[in-house]
Amino acid sequence: MKYVLLGAAMAAGVATMAPAQEITLGRFFGACEDAGTDTTTSDGEACIIQSIINAADAELDGISINTLPTDWGNYYDQVKAAYAGGTPPDVHVMHRHRVPEFAGLGALAEISGELEGAGIDASDWSPAALDAVSYNGGIYGVPMDFHANLWHVNMDLMEEAGLVMDGKPVLPTSPDELLAHAQQFKDATGQDYLAADFAQFPIGVRVVLALMWQQDANIFTDDGTATINNEAGQNAVTAITQLFDAGLANPQLNYADSQQAFLNGEAGILVNGTWVVDFYTAEAAKEEVGLDNYYVADFPTLFETGATWADSHMWAIPSSLEGEQRAAALKVLAFINDHNIDWARTGHMSVRTSVVESAEYQALPHRDEYTGTAAIARDTPPSARYGAIQDVLNRELQAIWLTDKPVETALADAEIEVQDLLDR
Repeated sequence: MKYVLLGAAMAAGVATMAPAQEITLGRFFGACEDAGTDTTTSDGEACIIQSIINAADAELDGISINTLPTDWGNYYDQVKAAYAGGTPPDVHVMHRHRVPEFAGLGALAEISGELEGAGIDASDWSPAALDAVSYNGGIYGVPMDFHANLWHVNMDLMEEAGLVMDGKPVLPTSPDELLAHAQQFKDATGQDYLAADFAQFPIGVRVVLALMWQQDANIFTDDGTATINNEAGQNAVTAITQLFDAGLANPQLNYADSQQAFLNGEAGILVNGTWVVDFYTAEAAKEEVGLDNYYVADFPTLFETGATWADSHMWAIPSSLEGEQRAAALKVLAFINDHNIDWARTGHMSVRTSVVESAEYQALPHRDEYTGTAAIARDTPPSARYGAIQDVLNRELQAIWLTDKPVETALADAEIEVQDLLDR
């Protein structure tokens, strides 16, 4: 009889056990099939973020997480379509520059009053991180990082070119010095001085933006006036095109090809972001990779004021999410926030003061080589049209260095289009 009663009790327990709350999660960063749940040993952006998500799925009681398949190239188109169809992900990643667009439409949940209850200490976020997730006085997400353009350096090639001093690369301090260093490097090594994705992904846009900010200029003002076709814009573009014209850099390389050229030892410097520091460190340790002696440098100041392109990744939830589903989504955000040190292993800069001040963070590879980046990080004024503006600039700048479109004509055309976008 006791076995019958025990069986009945167990059956009743199973019957009353609530199913796990499924949280759908949208992200980019690439695919990683075997990330596992160990957040301390995974490598590269895709596997590190997926290991954090997998760990949350395993450790958060009563919550299961379904990572949705997404493609980097059309990620925001997919997210917008999901919102339009009434089925947005319960949790999704986005960039700081997209907040005005999504929050301005009322798509994102304002969560300032729910952070403490979810176990998220917003007072531990840096002021810049809080600003990154804020819009019109509200908080619309949980920040995950600051990421910025850096100069990734092959120190062996730089040494061969005589451009190393006291164990650090000698970087240019003006456009003229940039050209002189590049020629000196080419003469000594036979390789290109600088590589970047100038043909596809908007790395070239970000370089031009940085060089305009270094002249205390911007592509549009706070009041929505486009300011692209001017002396600062022309100076910024010319600083780059002079390398192409002299055969010291290749404007036709895309992201994959420029990265491979750097790893093969075919370029002294690669302009790319914080997100690859961990990956390049691992690659440089491999016997078969051409890059052996790897260094990470702040973006150099070629004009008056230090500046580099920067942005932030953050996590948001839809405003339509309610009840238990919303509470579960907030627990996922809290879990990701708690694992900020793991995400920082990519090379991204942490948004949490307690993490930045920790010995573990400061001991991360190459971290001490680009400590100045946080102080020179810049971005355009907030705009709901940021994505479209970036597309215009990318198209017109590529027309300059890929089809020889006159600089002034391309910048004038870009200014007209950007102004039209700002006026909508």
